[in-house]
Amino acid sequence: MPQQRLAQRLHGIAPTIFSEMSALAMRTGSVNLGQGFPDVDGPPAVIAEAVRALEGGQNQYAPGLGVPALRQAVARHQHRHYGIELDPDIEVVVTTGATEGIAAALLGLVDPGDEIIVLEPYYDSYVAMIQMAGGVRRPVTLRAPDFRLDPDELRAAVTDRTQFVLLNSPHNPTGTVLTRAELQAVADLAVERDLVVITDEVYEHLTYDAEHVPISTLPGMAERTLTLSSAGKSYSFTGWKVGWASGPRELVQAVLAAKQWLTFTSGSPLQPAVAHALDEAPGFPRQLAAALRERRDRLCAGLTEVGLDVRVPQGTYFATTDISALGWADGLAFCLALPERAGVVAIPHQVFHDGPAGDQLVRWAFCKEPDVVEEGLRRLAAADLRA
Repeated sequence: MPQQRLAQRLHGIAPTIFSEMSALAMRTGSVNLGQGFPDVDGPPAVIAEAVRALEGGQNQYAPGLGVPALRQAVARHQHRHYGIELDPDIEVVVTTGATEGIAAALLGLVDPGDEIIVLEPYYDSYVAMIQMAGGVRRPVTLRAPDFRLDPDELRAAVTDRTQFVLLNSPHNPTGTVLTRAELQAVADLAVERDLVVITDEVYEHLTYDAEHVPISTLPGMAERTLTLSSAGKSYSFTGWKVGWASGPRELVQAVLAAKQWLTFTSGSPLQPAVAHALDEAPGFPRQLAAALRERRDRLCAGLTEVGLDVRVPQGTYFATTDISALGWADGLAFCLALPERAGVVAIPHQVFHDGPAGDQLVRWAFCKEPDVVEEGLRRLAAADLRA
């Protein structure tokens, strides 16, 4: 038998924490406040459109760029919400979720040795795909308790080898929504140093106390910004994995150049359903955000009651706590002990950091049904959480 082998490009990349902790939740019967997926599906009318597409014969390969109806709906969405003008035939490509969009963008644009500025803590797929592309990540840390972008740290991270900024706002895992001033600092640097910005905006409609501003709308940024988003979070169809990348033709073509060798295409009957969602159910994300705000407030209040220092998020599905008040110095150890102590699962920030800034931070998801959030809080309140 040949020895087990792993390509060098994958060395040091751990299995995703989300699979590990969700499996732990199932194995222990714990309330899963870790992985960010909702308990209830999106609009029934959108599901009905998918059924019609399935039964209507839309079950073969979609075009590599994506179904025209969805590309056109994405262009209308960007114009309706942000005043962004896109040609759906050359400036939009459909991806298998934003995760593939990130992968294809980095594989299609990054050369070995290119440096990419990334906001830390960062979603784990960023780290994996930068490494697979041969890039070098240059973290700029959003530091507790406020998790704001420091323009001086941003500027200090740039070297002669820096080619890209990988941005995420609304930001997972901290819930920060970058202000217009913070985005302007990124834009000023990108224009000055001729950098391309790849921006992950999957939580664009799930904001609570702040306005989401696409960086591509700032002066000088439309021609150098590749925007990624999806229907998964905004419409509660995370399992459909239908996303898109949009921006200048040359950046979109780079995504397509890599994507055609990844999935080529996917979700043929789901794409027209997502087009229907964008065009015919534009109010659903706003209703979802209102419901999530209530769950956010309840979760944050409950976490405070059990002795955790809570940072109330401005957006996304997630709230972050500092566990040091309970005597813990290691978030991973806390999260691994939590199912046995309380029957609850959460996610440690350490997996999103290179350095020690996240050691005592833990992420909790509030995208669950209210009774699930309440049960999680009840279990936490009844447990001894001290180190």
